[in-house]
Amino acid sequence: MSDWKRFLADPVIAYFSMEIGLSADIPTYSGGLGILAGDTIKAAADLQLPMVAVTLASRKGYFHQSIDNQGWQQESPNEWSPEEILELMPVKALISIENRDVKVQAWLKRVKSPTGGEVPVFYLDTDIEGNQEQDRTITDHLYGGDNEYRLKQEIVLGIGGARILAGLGFRIRKYHMNEGHASLLTLELLNRTRRPVEDTWDERNSWDPRKVQQQCVFTTHTPVTAGHDRFPYDLVQRILGDDVPLFLLKELGGKDELNMTMLALNLSRYVNGVAKKHGEVSQALFPGFEIHAITNGIHPFTWASPHMVKLFSRYFPSWGTEPELLVRVDTIPDQEIWEAHAGAKAILFQYVAETTGIQLDPEILTIGFARRVATYKRGNLIFSDIERLLKVGRNKIQLLFAGKAHPHDQPGKEIIHTIIGEIEKLRGQIEVVYLENYDMRLASLLIPGVDLWLNNPIRPLEASGTSGMKAALNGVPNFSVLDGWWIEGHIEGITGWCIGPPPQGNSIDQNHTDEDVRDLYDKLENIILPLYYENRPGWIRVMKNAIGKNAYYFNTQSMMRRYVSEAYFR
Repeated sequence: MSDWKRFLADPVIAYFSMEIGLSADIPTYSGGLGILAGDTIKAAADLQLPMVAVTLASRKGYFHQSIDNQGWQQESPNEWSPEEILELMPVKALISIENRDVKVQAWLKRVKSPTGGEVPVFYLDTDIEGNQEQDRTITDHLYGGDNEYRLKQEIVLGIGGARILAGLGFRIRKYHMNEGHASLLTLELLNRTRRPVEDTWDERNSWDPRKVQQQCVFTTHTPVTAGHDRFPYDLVQRILGDDVPLFLLKELGGKDELNMTMLALNLSRYVNGVAKKHGEVSQALFPGFEIHAITNGIHPFTWASPHMVKLFSRYFPSWGTEPELLVRVDTIPDQEIWEAHAGAKAILFQYVAETTGIQLDPEILTIGFARRVATYKRGNLIFSDIERLLKVGRNKIQLLFAGKAHPHDQPGKEIIHTIIGEIEKLRGQIEVVYLENYDMRLASLLIPGVDLWLNNPIRPLEASGTSGMKAALNGVPNFSVLDGWWIEGHIEGITGWCIGPPPQGNSIDQNHTDEDVRDLYDKLENIILPLYYENRPGWIRVMKNAIGKNAYYFNTQSMMRRYVSEAYFR
């Protein structure tokens, strides 16, 4: 039989995600959600879990970012060709969009682990001869277009993905929806339960939602109501048709509009948020549902710098697949930890020099801030009081920024513009650099190479925050608002430092900006900078604690073991 058919030997977990970030060469991700999905798949391969993943091909990627001379973000397609690096599968699926037949094909990427595990990832694609031109571009742009385009993509992902797996012959133990984008797969599963009306005497009893619930797991990532995909029912009926009648959609997906999160909640047996706090916030957003919490993790071997990989491998040879061994980090001499970090810092500074012409000083405390640019993440918070910042950090700190704003997010673009504006104001006193086109490749240089990782979102809007976990793995302490994973990972002065007060309740209206700014400057001036410059052994102690008390636990191996025991096999 064909080589790929060996994936059919056992029932599998089918993992559906709109975006998956496996490497920068396949730019089908925009940020944390996609990177988490990629790390999840790599960990499943490490643990030799029977899993298959489904996503969209996104031939034009998310976008390539550049910053113009006025400091404004410019976007261009980040194109790639599945034909050049992936394997075309022999089965196509047929879906209906606006009463037209649309063909869907799948490209195979094999994710292999040194343990011998392997997970197939299928990239769905409608760029097929015979499809109408408007349909051939449905899977082109990740998070592109309008509501209509998004709904068409979600039909391809959910319904098309379920049909591709069935056509290939997979037997599915559980379907795992990574965020609500994949929720329409539940409609495909519902239709598989449908019985003729004459067998039930009542059309309402023709479908069996409870049977679908037993097959589905749902992970929600968004802690605000406005962040969940919603579609007007007139649009749904026009594009999706009436395979599942309107009365049933309204019962399961919301009375006034189709809420993809509500649809997934109603048709999943197990639902979880991505940190303990996020689980509480999600429970408050959706009362009446039981929402658990499994804190996100990162894939250690992917995100450790080459210098840390070499160091960890010398002391703990199997750390990559057994990251819990990092709890023994105290057995590594301080000097070797510091030299490994200095090596990562040198590589980053070389990249900065090559791409910007700016020579950073390796002796100066370097603070990193890089993530998707959105207003709630407050990327420009550290510039709130320039006089105070200069008093604290003149010739003592360097700042490195990176991150993309969504092409339609004008307030996000304005934050980038503001940060660029501060560069000139501070030149010669505090060096500030904004690195263009933040992606997995740049993240693997930036996060290990800075000395301190800054994160200051508005509480409680940070669902998890996996970049901070990547920093901890590399011995880079976190300096962060107590939100997301940092509530669980933070021990003040031991694993890093908090900014502002602890979280209070689950309200999405918490905003302590003035207090956060004061605390940020005070701790930099009175605690962090003196420790870095005057007590190197003390600083290395915090670096080791970040590794031994954070990274040993906040990884995808630990995370996946929880999904297995709590969600997949119960």
